[in-house]
Amino acid sequence: MDTVVSRPTPIAPATSPAALRKLYLLRFAFAAVWAALLFSTADELGLLSGVLLVLYPLFDAACAVVDLRSTRGADGVTTRLWANIALSVLTGIALAVALASGIPAVLRVWGVWAVTAGIAQLAVGLVRRRMGGQWPMIASGTISALAGVSFFVQAGKDGATLMNLAGYALLGGLFFLASALRLNSTRRQS
Repeated sequence: MDTVVSRPTPIAPATSPAALRKLYLLRFAFAAVWAALLFSTADELGLLSGVLLVLYPLFDAACAVVDLRSTRGADGVTTRLWANIALSVLTGIALAVALASGIPAVLRVWGVWAVTAGIAQLAVGLVRRRMGGQWPMIASGTISALAGVSFFVQAGKDGATLMNLAGYALLGGLFFLASALRLNSTRRQS
């Protein structure tokens, strides 16, 4: 009589580290270019700065869609990504409306989004921490939430500009770069 030994099929990670690394590198490049462009127009709301402001959360939503497509049934991640997509799309719409009211209104909307998106990023990073390379995402989510509060406070002050939003995006991009590099080093160690 033959004995059949059944071995459990290895479970692939919910998100491929290679796919996530590419997405993080794209997000870094976008944030760096976006920040440079916004920095050059940060003192006033014009056509370029308005387009940039609406584009940023919409790009974030698009990246979350890409991430969601590569996330194959990962419990805890998909719900958080859907929440991030909804928040980012609503923020893009709210920013388009806030542009007519001036920089303080934009900073308030951005501040609320930075808090909520930061919490969502922190939650996704915590769920994915075993994958490796997520500590920069966890730190970035925490910093984003704190920065959001500061944007809201800054909106009430005279002479508010968009300068800090450019710095916020660049710092966020650097965290994506750090996470991409950590994912790469984690992969090499495996």
